[in-house]
Amino acid sequence: MPNPEAESWSRPRRPIDVIVRPFQEFAHGAASGGIVLLACTIVALVWANSPWRESYHDLWHSELTIAIGSFKLSSSLHHWINDGLMVIFFFVVGLEIKREVLAGELSSLRQAMLPIAAAVGGMMVPALIYASLNFGRPEINGWGIPMATDIAFALGVLALLGDAVPLPLKVFLTALAIVDDLGAVLVIAVFYTSDLNLTALLLGALVLGAMFLLNYLGVRSPLVYFFFGVGLWLCFLASGVHATIAGVLAAMAIPARTLIDEETYLKRVRFLVGQIEHHNAGQSPAEARSQTWTLASNLAHQSECLLPPLHRLEHAWHPWQAFFIMPVFALANAGIEIGSGFLGTLAERAALGVILGLVIGKQVGVTLFSWLVVKMGWAALPAGVTWKQIYGAGWLAGIGFTMSLFIANLAFQDEEHLLMAKGGILVASLIAGVIGYVLLRRWISQPAEAGAS
Repeated sequence: MPNPEAESWSRPRRPIDVIVRPFQEFAHGAASGGIVLLACTIVALVWANSPWRESYHDLWHSELTIAIGSFKLSSSLHHWINDGLMVIFFFVVGLEIKREVLAGELSSLRQAMLPIAAAVGGMMVPALIYASLNFGRPEINGWGIPMATDIAFALGVLALLGDAVPLPLKVFLTALAIVDDLGAVLVIAVFYTSDLNLTALLLGALVLGAMFLLNYLGVRSPLVYFFFGVGLWLCFLASGVHATIAGVLAAMAIPARTLIDEETYLKRVRFLVGQIEHHNAGQSPAEARSQTWTLASNLAHQSECLLPPLHRLEHAWHPWQAFFIMPVFALANAGIEIGSGFLGTLAERAALGVILGLVIGKQVGVTLFSWLVVKMGWAALPAGVTWKQIYGAGWLAGIGFTMSLFIANLAFQDEEHLLMAKGGILVASLIAGVIGYVLLRRWISQPAEAGAS
């Protein structure tokens, strides 16, 4: 149970708290990231279909240049967001993947088998549906678009169902989405890569190797990894491999080990707290304050030794990812014009492939592959979760949005096919989210039974 007194320790009363507290409480809500993302999507759609639509397109196509001496990077704001800002999104995804593999739901094969199988089915079936509709056509390049799951939207919809949602179902959907993200990263790296610059790729490999060496040597300063990460991003930017892959690779090099165990940490903390309580006897107030600050700094250092950089960076960057990076990406990419020909656009094969892949393929793939691994004895259905709830989670996995939009930008360079793909993503994500919510709301209150359908 949360301790209200303990929660208040990190929030000393200040006049600004009256203003800031409601925003802090909103930010800690499980559905908050999805709500902000949805709001920015609506703003982008309204803006792109308003009398000010030209300003929408002009903004994202405006040039932004960063120059240091003779070194200069110049590109449109849209490309800075997709190739630069989204690197941080992929970095956080990489941290989540590493954490889950080392100590989470993916740390043991049997434990991980169910979400892995569900994610694989949820990627393969949609891709096959899209490919079957577009085989032999230029639109085939978009086969990776319906493979993705938007973890923020999917978990946001699940959070709207409240505390009645079984915890194992939340864990299953989270692990599924993380494996799905890993699959999307591999697809981008292997299939959506332009002509390779081997020199830049080799330099990138050297920088990445240096980051792993720093990890091995015990370097734990996030600032050091930041500078090397920027170098890795610049190498990948010039290599032909999409620059966002640098974010995932950089995350793999972030230290995940603790320097002290919990027992040692508690002994040191108790000792330092005791010193703070008793050190000021016979000292002046100034000397006592200085000594307290020194001991408090030591306490902070012990906490840093206990918490690995991976944990600290993931928690530090997650709010930026949820409340800035993804919403800005949605603003820049979700603004499609819904004119009289929009319905006709949805009837094109590229759009149909995306819609059928996300709406039909996801729920079929997730449920079928989950059933197969349980039937073969390789995994077990989580306690308290029914097959109906797994099926409902499969519908939520059909919310592609962020990663689907990202892959669409890589798959299609022409505006016509990109518009088809984006229209399909928006419609499919809406259908999948609404139906998934309705089904789970109906089935979440039903008690689970062994072997229940």
